Amino acid sequence: MTATLPVAPATRPSMTIRGHWIDDWRPEDPAFWEAYGARVARRNLIFSIFSEHIGFSVWTMWSVLVLFLGPAYGIDPAGKFLLTAVPALVGAALRIPYTFAVARFGGRNWTIVSATLLLVPAILAAFLIKPGVSYTTLLIMAAVAGVGGGNFASSMANINAFYPDRLKGWALGINAGGGNIGVAAVQLVGLAVLATLGAGHPGAVAGIYIPLIVIAALCAALFMDNLSHARNEKRAMREATREPHTWIMSLLYIGTFGSFIGFGFAFGQVLQVQFHDTFSTPVKAAYLTFLGPLLGSLIRPVGGLLADRLGGARVTFVNFAAMALGASIVLVASQQHSLPMYLVGFIALFVFSGVGNGSTYKMIPAILRAKCAARAMKGADPREAEHEARRLSNALIGIAGAIGAFGGVLVNLAFRQSFLAYKSADAAYLAFIAFYLVCLAVTWTVYLRPSPGRLRGV
Repeated sequence: MTATLPVAPATRPSMTIRGHWIDDWRPEDPAFWEAYGARVARRNLIFSIFSEHIGFSVWTMWSVLVLFLGPAYGIDPAGKFLLTAVPALVGAALRIPYTFAVARFGGRNWTIVSATLLLVPAILAAFLIKPGVSYTTLLIMAAVAGVGGGNFASSMANINAFYPDRLKGWALGINAGGGNIGVAAVQLVGLAVLATLGAGHPGAVAGIYIPLIVIAALCAALFMDNLSHARNEKRAMREATREPHTWIMSLLYIGTFGSFIGFGFAFGQVLQVQFHDTFSTPVKAAYLTFLGPLLGSLIRPVGGLLADRLGGARVTFVNFAAMALGASIVLVASQQHSLPMYLVGFIALFVFSGVGNGSTYKMIPAILRAKCAARAMKGADPREAEHEARRLSNALIGIAGAIGAFGGVLVNLAFRQSFLAYKSADAAYLAFIAFYLVCLAVTWTVYLRPSPGRLRGV
């Protein structure tokens, strides 16, 4: 007779929580991830996307509000492009401090703060935009809207800490795409207001977002968490500034994300100015302005997937060639006053800037992994080299994200200067073509050209 011994139950991993602070977070542990991690990370991802989405909408709200600024406001096209360049500049500048804020204050806590701050530009725009308001006041209100631009950086840093390495690409891609769609969303809100209330109610666009901002802050307070282990690695940021690839990738990201956010700000204005006979009223322009940002946001994950299959540098190289072609089509269409050709070219710019967002982001960790492998082959400790690559990768992404967002400023300043000097946008299109060709050449020279020092797998 054989006795059956009782089997001890499998040890269930634990998670230590103090209020909304999680003290024990082990996403790389498969048992922990299955028992607790996946559910908690998914919940934080959902509400982080919601807050970031609203942040993007507030950041780019002035791309819609300038459509309401008719003759009664006395602002010329150059003045309107400055109104859209200012929030782009402030948003770009805030990205690095917002990245540090997550580890300093906690992801949940900073999401509450950053979401609540969005009330300031929304309330100002809801009540102060009316004929007779000074241009200086409008500039200040546009600058305050830049706080929404920092939300992307803090959201990405927060979600990056929640997910294991094997799922970071997917999680960060979903997070970024959900935020970017906020650009198209605010365009649709503007279209709805123009279609129902008319061009005399710009404050209604901002007013719609006030309750949504309150909901986002409340959801962050109720459903999100802070991670105690998240720490700022200040030396990593300092060391990343000494890494040549940081500045190369920042240049390329200006060409991709900078183009996306810059065209998102400027598209509606350019349509009204270049094709005034067709888009004589703001509502006519608003029917099309959301389409480009929407497609560019939705296709961003495709750029990452293509980079996984074909290599990030190869996809980025082809992408810049396509963007140069798209800008060339826009230039020819502008000179021939062909609206269909113009729309094809501009939509292509949005789509390929979205693809490039995904492929350039994929290049960054690949570059540092390749350098890590090269150091390991020369005798360095493989584990230390891998840790160093991951540490610098996070810092490089933060720097490139901030500098890339500055591209939105450059796009709007290029349009402004072109209209001031030549009364058309053709000079700006020529500048864009030249810049994309420079990015094409840099990508080939640094990452694709056969040479002994070429980084493998980028």
